[in-house]
Amino acid sequence: MSAIPINESALDRFVLDFRERHQVPGLAIAISRQGDVIYQKGFGVRDMQTKEPVTPDTMFGVASVTKSFTAVAIMQLAFEGQLSLDDPVTRYLPSFRLPKAGDPHEVKIRHLLSHTTGLPPIVRREELTKWDEHFEHIAAADCELLGAPGEFFSYCNDTFLLLGAIIERVTGRLFRRYVTHLLLEPLQMNRSTFSLEELARMHNVSVPYVKQAGASEPKRADWPTLGNYEVGGGIRSNVLDLLKYGELHVNSGRIRDVSIASEALLKEMRQPVHRLTRNAWYGYAFKVVPEYVPGTTLVEHGGGQPGVSSNFGFVPEAGLVVAVLSNLDQVPIRDLWLAAVNAGLGLPLEHREEREPSLEASPQELQRLVGTYRSAEGGYVRIFLREGEPVADVAGTQFAMRPSAVDTLVFRETEQPLRFFFKSEERAWAVLLGLRMLTRVD
Repeated sequence: MSAIPINESALDRFVLDFRERHQVPGLAIAISRQGDVIYQKGFGVRDMQTKEPVTPDTMFGVASVTKSFTAVAIMQLAFEGQLSLDDPVTRYLPSFRLPKAGDPHEVKIRHLLSHTTGLPPIVRREELTKWDEHFEHIAAADCELLGAPGEFFSYCNDTFLLLGAIIERVTGRLFRRYVTHLLLEPLQMNRSTFSLEELARMHNVSVPYVKQAGASEPKRADWPTLGNYEVGGGIRSNVLDLLKYGELHVNSGRIRDVSIASEALLKEMRQPVHRLTRNAWYGYAFKVVPEYVPGTTLVEHGGGQPGVSSNFGFVPEAGLVVAVLSNLDQVPIRDLWLAAVNAGLGLPLEHREEREPSLEASPQELQRLVGTYRSAEGGYVRIFLREGEPVADVAGTQFAMRPSAVDTLVFRETEQPLRFFFKSEERAWAVLLGLRMLTRVD
């Protein structure tokens, strides 16, 4: 693909408008193409008290962008023959159990990577720091399995973090030390760390802020300690370091002509495993949109924690890598990431995936979707009809919807699809909200 110059002024205006609309204290964005950084800027402040500005070097949490680092570590161990993705998890973690007498021996490493173990999101326990404690937490979860391993997709941090335990059992090294040795150090990601102690010693570090209902300004927050959840969300980094990591994926596993990871297994991470929506799939720690425009694939992952909204990804065919980090939670940061991707591809900044079709659904078809759906992790959505039109109440905020299929409603404002699932019963038993499966409770 020919190199298209970025319209920096247009992208700057887009970012400034986004930051003002969503009241984001600070954010950073960087774009590289074929290994060259073609855009890098900070916007706003990293600390609302001192007014210190964000720069491309400013450190933020990356949250679940961490997951693909963990997946690369697993894939590399598979490449070296130290494990197989088809190995049962219990081969390495014999104490692993599923709730409600589910068969743990059916869960394979590839199910952990693709969030298809059958376990829905469960209560988060960040105080847990020992693997045996987490095995007990999962086994005692008060929930029904969604189905057999591989049957349904649902994001579940508590099964993904088991990959960290497997890495430790196979390598004999602490998870964070192994990933640092395998990736952060060879990639010269010198301002990236799992350690809050190291973070406290660094300069140019953002302050995390969280939204407050009814307040005009966000509230300053502490960095979450995470415990075992660091496996899926523990890296703190900056957008320039993340470009170095992205280069690994678009340059055949090599950096500066040094091979760091298997090209074949990196490619396997971005192969579609389970369909999310009409246009999007999940692979191994990556969401994939094939044919975003003809000949291009979007590969990405977002993240959210108290004080963090992040999105990272790449377009392998164009050698394009984009990273966006901010210090405020609950921000639709993917909109900004996608605008930056569009800038790198020479597309209109507002370009999006193919629009979901429209459907004239009958009252009976809509009534099958009506109900309240929850997860133990805290996810909530209530679907109801207002003058015959579907409405979604998501955590207290109401959104107008439109049907696009008998099993799909679409948020009119954002065009995000909401996919429902049916078994033998008339009414939907579950809904996929974003990446999490919520089950009917009424």
